[in-house]
Amino acid sequence: MANLFKPIKIGALQLQNRIEEYYSQRYAAPGTLLTTEATYISPGSAGAPLPGDGIVPKVGWKRVFDKVHANDSKIFLQLWDIGRVAWAAKLKELGDYVPLGPSAVPQEGDEQAVGHLRALTPDEIKEKIQLYAQAAKNAIEAGADGGEIHGATGYLPDSFLRSKSNLRTDGYGGSVENRSRFILELVDAVSAAVGPERTALRLSPWSTFQDIFVDRSETPEQFTHLIGELQKRADNGKELAYLHLVEARGDFRDNTFPEWQDNEQFRDIWKGNLIRAGGYTRETAIKDADKANNTLISFGRHFLANPDLVEKFKNDYPLNKYDRNTFYVPGAKGYIDYPTDAV
Repeated sequence: MANLFKPIKIGALQLQNRIEEYYSQRYAAPGTLLTTEATYISPGSAGAPLPGDGIVPKVGWKRVFDKVHANDSKIFLQLWDIGRVAWAAKLKELGDYVPLGPSAVPQEGDEQAVGHLRALTPDEIKEKIQLYAQAAKNAIEAGADGGEIHGATGYLPDSFLRSKSNLRTDGYGGSVENRSRFILELVDAVSAAVGPERTALRLSPWSTFQDIFVDRSETPEQFTHLIGELQKRADNGKELAYLHLVEARGDFRDNTFPEWQDNEQFRDIWKGNLIRAGGYTRETAIKDADKANNTLISFGRHFLANPDLVEKFKNDYPLNKYDRNTFYVPGAKGYIDYPTDAV
């Protein structure tokens, strides 16, 4: 049997397969690990660049968690702070908040942020870290199995890692070590609040989404250091439940990438459970899951269109085709209306 379909232990959780998915409706196969869509840690962390911002959930998932557990599956809540790319008008409407980032550097072309975006003060950084920890505690109290820090695709933690968006000259900027400090302190705080076995981190080293800087020299060095520090914590008895990495081909805008944009170099550093995400097919998922006994594969688009994805993959049945026109759109269409009997 391919590793993809074998049981694996994640922290204190026993799973029955190596397939992880995005939306909480897909828990039909017992023993599956789910990660929720990104969820605000606080009102001031909101302001998604989506019309109305009304389709983003807050921490209020108890009924979903209960249903997932009733089918013997597991679920982590993704902890989200939008950071510098938040809509200033939406934040003001929510409570007179403003967009905050490591520095007052908006993404290219984001005119609405000019005059509103500002750099976090050191005290505000500490406050943000505690908000993540409290949100993780709230999620566990509501029934989640863990919290996944959203450190990817240009949101607040990711923007600290990049020299183009982080111009700080204090302990949170200026060097590879300092740019890693915010995420590492987030990991430490959430781990202290709910336990490292209930803490996870999602990263996208190669994604340029939302004007994120990727460089042949800086980016591998930055993520080698960060992931190395995570492994040091694991070696000292504080291993995360998993590390979640987006593959280069998972970039939102471009499916071409150079050879140096490869997550295999980080697999050599991180010895714990690794979830790999981005553009996987059944065949490539089986191949990568077989490379290491502690590798899992994440599916979003295919799982969205195929609630019975696990069984279809096990039996090599044809898949429903997903409809991009329904992505990130409110309503049932494109979410709960895909058939499960397409075999």
